[in-house]
Amino acid sequence: MSFTSIPILDLATAQDPATKPQFLKELRHALMEVGFLYLKNVGISDELFQKIIELGKGFFDIPEEEKLKIEMKNAPSFLGYSRLSAEITAGEIDHREQIDLSTEHPIPGPDAPLYRNLLAPNQWPSEGSLPEFRKVYTDYMERMGKISIQFTSLIAEAIELPSDAFNKYFDQDQQHKLKIVKYPDAKELGIEGNVQGQGVGPHKDSMLTSYLLQATSHKGLQVQNVRGEWIDCEPIAGTLVVAIGQGLEALTQGVCVSTTHRVLSPAAGSGARFSIPFFQGVRMSAEFEDLEKVGVGLVPEEVREQRRKIVERNGGRIDDVEFTFRAGGASKTLGEATLRNRVKSHPDVGERWYPDILASIREEQAKAKQQKEAAAPVVEAPPKAVEAH
Repeated sequence: MSFTSIPILDLATAQDPATKPQFLKELRHALMEVGFLYLKNVGISDELFQKIIELGKGFFDIPEEEKLKIEMKNAPSFLGYSRLSAEITAGEIDHREQIDLSTEHPIPGPDAPLYRNLLAPNQWPSEGSLPEFRKVYTDYMERMGKISIQFTSLIAEAIELPSDAFNKYFDQDQQHKLKIVKYPDAKELGIEGNVQGQGVGPHKDSMLTSYLLQATSHKGLQVQNVRGEWIDCEPIAGTLVVAIGQGLEALTQGVCVSTTHRVLSPAAGSGARFSIPFFQGVRMSAEFEDLEKVGVGLVPEEVREQRRKIVERNGGRIDDVEFTFRAGGASKTLGEATLRNRVKSHPDVGERWYPDILASIREEQAKAKQQKEAAAPVVEAPPKAVEAH
């Protein structure tokens, strides 16, 4: 049977030898059956969470000219401010406004691989327009980086690997990413009636794990089960929502499942929804051939067999979202694939800094569209209804 709710795990129980085995059992279930979970007692104070939310919302209140000074297309790093409806997911416009940040790196040298442009300094709002923002968010990203490494170790243990099994995919000077996102409600977007627009289209996260702080009480985040049903992932106070990424699925030979999810725009009159996701990074030089082979002979057969039985019991799985993190594609490394994904999502940045990559992506998309149209069966119009039941 496919999942109908998102499990809640207590990270504090992983610190106690008496309760850790039960935590790992619950974690394995979430990894294999759902690909999503709520995590509470992560070790960050309520005061810091509230400060993060306060400053995050405050960013969108600063003058437009201040936000445009740090617009994403100003730099090749894909860090900075994105105007409303500037990003694309699943071929459709995402109705959101956001700022992208990351753990900071110096500007790469001229001989570095092109994807190293992603590792760069942030474009911060000025201290005068938003005091404390840089200090508080730098601290939060550092803390979340440590939590993500700790949690990844627990994931390894949950599938019977050594706790340091994934460490080879982390750099000593690791880059992690963070977004602060505002989703205007349907009325502000000009959508009439009860229809909700696309906040973010159906997708799977990349890399290993993501940690979402839902900063308002709105529904909107939905996770798709194997029956194709959309399950609400409602805000729960004191928790982060953890999503398993494509990188972790590839690395574990499909034992940990990356699940399709989406965000709907808030209903008309309900006000804007705010969210603050943190994305755990991995070593960008990691090659897909290595990623996909590391699990063979490493993840115990008993664990892999358990996952196979889950797939059989559920009648398969839904894979209607492109899985971009695998060998044989246009990219050999995680860094190359990440850069292509960013260009695809932010074509305005691609046009300015990566025109050749953008042209390649558009050519691929045109070919895929032609193949889909050629393969589509001719569908006759359904008969006209003469009675209603």
